[in-house]
Amino acid sequence: MAANEDTFLHLARPLGPAPVGTQPSTHPLTVIVQPQALLSVLDHSTRRPPDQTRVIGTLLGTRSDADDSTITIHSSFAVGHTETTDQVEVDMEYQKTMLDLHKKGNPKEVLVGWYATSSELNTFSALIQNFYGGQGDGTWPYPAVHMTVSTEAGKGVEVRTYISAPVGVTPERAADSAAFIPVPYEIRYGEADRSGLEMLAAAKDREDRTVATITDIESLEHALEDILGMLDRVGKYVEGVIEEEDDTLPNTSLGQYLLNALALAPKVDPADIEKDFNNHIQDVLAVSYLANTIRTQMDLSNRLATAPLTMGGPESTSLATKEEGGQQSQRGGGQRGGRGRGGQQREQRDQREPVSAI
Repeated sequence: MAANEDTFLHLARPLGPAPVGTQPSTHPLTVIVQPQALLSVLDHSTRRPPDQTRVIGTLLGTRSDADDSTITIHSSFAVGHTETTDQVEVDMEYQKTMLDLHKKGNPKEVLVGWYATSSELNTFSALIQNFYGGQGDGTWPYPAVHMTVSTEAGKGVEVRTYISAPVGVTPERAADSAAFIPVPYEIRYGEADRSGLEMLAAAKDREDRTVATITDIESLEHALEDILGMLDRVGKYVEGVIEEEDDTLPNTSLGQYLLNALALAPKVDPADIEKDFNNHIQDVLAVSYLANTIRTQMDLSNRLATAPLTMGGPESTSLATKEEGGQQSQRGGGQRGGRGRGGQQREQRDQREPVSAI
């Protein structure tokens, strides 16, 4: 029978010895890498000493709730190590301390594996892999993910992900050996990360490695241009499938699906789209202007309502107090004067009485 070029060879992942009552995970594994974790690895690589060939660190993330078959790597942090041709030393105490601190700030994230900025897999890689996948402080009973990131200057960034299980006839031999098996991975980002990644991609072609920030209107314009470009590519592919062009590698099922999707797009004149878009922008600006006007009117009304309570300030208050005090002193003086006139009248009456008696 002739060999089929589309056949694949599937290998079962070897399992290490499991303790009594504990079963290791045997599910197929898919790794999802988020951009912030990969950027942290690249930043660690740029800050490494000149004589150090690679750096390592810890990967943290979450596992899928259904069957734990999908691991999402959210973040990472660096771990110091020294490596020679004969031995390797890793600061495990620092790794444990940083892991505890990270769990306090991100309780949903757990240890999922480790990374290295080199595509090489050797005995030292097996030693570190067995530590991260071990019991206690490791990922057991789940497999530890080992992510390699090539950071050679002048070349593209190449990412690979592996899982492993210890192999060997004796425990001593199994401690420094492991069978690394590649697993599929995907670099996935959300809409919030897309704008930042696009700016980084725009700065890579500039000599000063800088790019100016764009406004919301410019960002919307770029998004519309990207959508139009994708529609053009899909339309050309569908035309190639219909005309059965050799360079298109036609797929009838895919072409029919894309043709149905393109049929949903409305046939509108670009001039009408531009006119409607400008009218919509004018409506949005009008609503924004009215909202700001209403806000200003409310603020002005509040200020006018509270103006009599604060009119004049503390100086006028002190003057009013002085005037009230002066009026009180004048009234008090008048009363005292009245009593004085009454006393003079009584003295005059006393002087007249002896005269009338004579």
